[in-house]
Amino acid sequence: MSRTFWAPGRVNLIGEHTDYTGGLALPVALDLGITIRGDATDGPSRLESPDGDPQRYADAVAAELDALGRPPVGFEGRIESTLPIGAGLSSSAALEVAVATALCAVADWPLEPLQLAEAAQRAEHRATGMPCGIMDQAASVLGRAGHAILLDTGTLMYEAVPLPEELALVVVDSGVRRRLEHSGYATRRAELERALAGADDPVSLRRLRHVETENERVREVAAILRTEPVDRARLGELFRAGHESLRDDFEVSVPELDELVDLAYAAGAAAARMTGGGFGGSIVALVETDRSAAFVDDVVGRYGGSATAWLAHAADGAREMTRGT
Repeated sequence: MSRTFWAPGRVNLIGEHTDYTGGLALPVALDLGITIRGDATDGPSRLESPDGDPQRYADAVAAELDALGRPPVGFEGRIESTLPIGAGLSSSAALEVAVATALCAVADWPLEPLQLAEAAQRAEHRATGMPCGIMDQAASVLGRAGHAILLDTGTLMYEAVPLPEELALVVVDSGVRRRLEHSGYATRRAELERALAGADDPVSLRRLRHVETENERVREVAAILRTEPVDRARLGELFRAGHESLRDDFEVSVPELDELVDLAYAAGAAAARMTGGGFGGSIVALVETDRSAAFVDDVVGRYGGSATAWLAHAADGAREMTRGT
């Protein structure tokens, strides 16, 4: 029996590099994601993808679920993706969550959403050695159409925050590629951990200042989005401050992302900033819905590199899509 499973990528509105210190984040599950089609098997799980070999991720997910007691039912299938790899939209987390969703379903072994997210997070560590936080996997399982998810990564409490219909969600990929395990991500985490342990050198103080101010920005952005009318001026100030903090205090932006943020504000965005782990990837912008197409043309046309833009929508989280014969 053929079965189909889907897990979304995510764009983070604000709350960057906070999720591995128990901080706050405000991600949105996207209508871009990973689809897996296949069948249960008595043998080991095998997955194929036109975008490379996903097997190390599948094996890592299977190992984490096996450790939790999942019955030994395999899955053979093929992966399709509408998520660009390395664009800061959590393609690896979506893959892990999609695989976990499929493996749990074919074994008739349900997990609570955040248990599944934590297993997928551990699988990322196992597959890549990357000490990522929980936000990406949590966003992929908790997503809700039309909403962002306010996530406290320390308590794992969460709240769906409505997104204003009059503002479109635009993602612009800079074309600058990185893989987090080969970037400065692990270095930044180690620097932050030293700061939290009491180090008071200039680098440590900048890293700590970013996280402390970013948590406050998340709180204020969530409050603005809950209130009508949305205070667009303040929203823009907070996104700009978040980007500058990532550029100056956490030092994970690159000139291409800085350029795109400046272009976005010049083109009339209510708010814009880099999104994801940094060192390349994408920006996120909130733009008047009726101006979104012109905005995309303006920003992409003026950018000095080769950019790709999406008018994205907030989507529901991971799930089984269809069952057939």
